[in-house]
Amino acid sequence: MANPYAGEVRLVLDGVPHDLKLTLGALAELEEGLQDETVLQLIERFESGAFSTRDVLALIVAGLRGGGWTGTAAELLSVEIEGGLMAATKAAAQLLARAFAPSP
Repeated sequence: MANPYAGEVRLVLDGVPHDLKLTLGALAELEEGLQDETVLQLIERFESGAFSTRDVLALIVAGLRGGGWTGTAAELLSVEIEGGLMAATKAAAQLLARAFAPSP
């Protein structure tokens, strides 16, 4: 079970539950993949509702990596996400919110 207090989010891929988390290393890899953009710009897109499916995929990959997954983004192209795009989008937004929320 994902621990929201530790910044974790659960997402089920091909029937297998995964606990995603944006660790410092995962955030660095995410920012590298954004090329000329920053994580702050990504957050702003989510806050304004102007995010893309590329943004969602990048966050899911980063969260999976932070949770210990060793796959590639290409592998996710054929994965069945329980709850579909809405679940993936919700998980991506929760990852950002939990990664940057003040500690309790």
